[in-house]
Amino acid sequence: MTRTRLTAAERSEQLVSAAITAFSVAGYAGTTTDDVARLADVSQPYVIRLFGSKRQLFIAGMERATDRIEEAFRAAGTDLAGLGSAYDQLLAERELLSMLLHGFAASSDPVIGAVVRDRFGRIYRLVKELTGVTVEQARDFVATGMLLTVLGSLRVLGPDAVPAEPWMTELTGSIWDSPTDPQD
Repeated sequence: MTRTRLTAAERSEQLVSAAITAFSVAGYAGTTTDDVARLADVSQPYVIRLFGSKRQLFIAGMERATDRIEEAFRAAGTDLAGLGSAYDQLLAERELLSMLLHGFAASSDPVIGAVVRDRFGRIYRLVKELTGVTVEQARDFVATGMLLTVLGSLRVLGPDAVPAEPWMTELTGSIWDSPTDPQD
């Protein structure tokens, strides 16, 4: 059996995808470049040759996750309901949610933290830019998105949701009843 030779750019994309898979399970501290290499079916030295370090690979995964959100928002239109619907669709991408949460958790690392803060700020500014809403409305939208990210990661939302408990219903009910309801 012969393997198809990938370009460096294609291999880099493959490694970032594998990194998101690995980091979304075990986080930054719990994942090694060898874990990523095994998922991508390449050698660990090759991962280092392309990315330089685990930190840079993690950052590439975090950037991919936030790029995905920005792309979805840009395609969604110019109102909060459209952006909310776009984020609602992204909630099904479990690895994306986990990568975001692990990115926030790894932000005590000064280099990772700077990138994560920058990317979070970009998403916030994009919401304001696309919709023209007030600071308060943008803040509420982003805060609701963060709550949805956490609830999705906890399996409170989505196709594989756990049985609802009263607190879950209270939290999600208030979200779906809000003026920025993605289900409107």
